[in-house]
Amino acid sequence: MKDADHPFFRPLWRRVALVAVCLSWAALEFYGGSQNWALIALAFAGYGAWQYLYAYKAPEPDRPQPTIDPAEKD
Repeated sequence: MKDADHPFFRPLWRRVALVAVCLSWAALEFYGGSQNWALIALAFAGYGAWQYLYAYKAPEPDRPQPTIDPAEKD
């Protein structure tokens, strides 16, 4: 979860799904009676929401490099 610039996280739906899975995991742990694991999963969800939804900066699109004509080099 550290590399927010990874190409996998560019689509918004994947970042939202990551946070949703962590929240679902926390809800499941609360339902099962494991408050400690639920708090850990909530911490993951909070970190994911901060990193991938709030503070996420989309990388700039790749720009084509200008080509230099060999005849114009001199």
